[in-house]
Amino acid sequence: MKLDRLIAGYEAMGRQAAHLAIAARRVRVDGVCVTDGHHPVDRFTLVELDDSVVQASERALYLMLHKPVGILSATKDDLHPTVIDLIDDPDKHTLHIAGRLDRSTSGLVLLTNDGRWSKRLMAAEEKVPKVYLVQTLDPVVPDAVEAFARGFYFHTEDITTLPAELVLLGANQARLTLHEGRYHQVKRMFHRVGNRVISLHRESIGSLVLPADLPPGAWRALSPQEVLAAAGGG
Repeated sequence: MKLDRLIAGYEAMGRQAAHLAIAARRVRVDGVCVTDGHHPVDRFTLVELDDSVVQASERALYLMLHKPVGILSATKDDLHPTVIDLIDDPDKHTLHIAGRLDRSTSGLVLLTNDGRWSKRLMAAEEKVPKVYLVQTLDPVVPDAVEAFARGFYFHTEDITTLPAELVLLGANQARLTLHEGRYHQVKRMFHRVGNRVISLHRESIGSLVLPADLPPGAWRALSPQEVLAAAGGG
């Protein structure tokens, strides 16, 4: 939303009066005088007119969680514990999930109440890399590396997966980097090379890496630097 529109709606003062108030330096945004009516504001922005609060700023949350196996990537479920149940914060009801994981998959999950941030981070066109540690039932055939790099055609969606980097770490273990997030994609890709995933763990999303000292079920807030860098701002 633009600043002039927000001010215009305050006590129905109207667009013209809003422009005059802004030009007269009567409006502050996050404590700073702003004279540009097109200045962008959102629900996390504190906006004041003279000594009155036009809009109080909501608290923005950006969290990383180490999701254990057995926990749902959902905000609410009547049968199973969810990632939200693991969060101890009074505003956790405002959170949504940026980058879900299957119930049987562990690792990095991001939660936020900032839809613009999560959209930039998870948008398909951004091709943000997601790195997984994969354990398979059978040894991974060497030809799988080239097959993953070529991509697989999924006839159900009529799409071909983007080139993926598969690094073999052992006979039955690999590190996989994807730049998309299709339904059960990792399991379906390994099925195409005649194998079965028995353990899947997400290590990172873009610049955000799950810390080694963050145990399963634990979470922490992202730093301002991490928030900015994750969405491509630095």
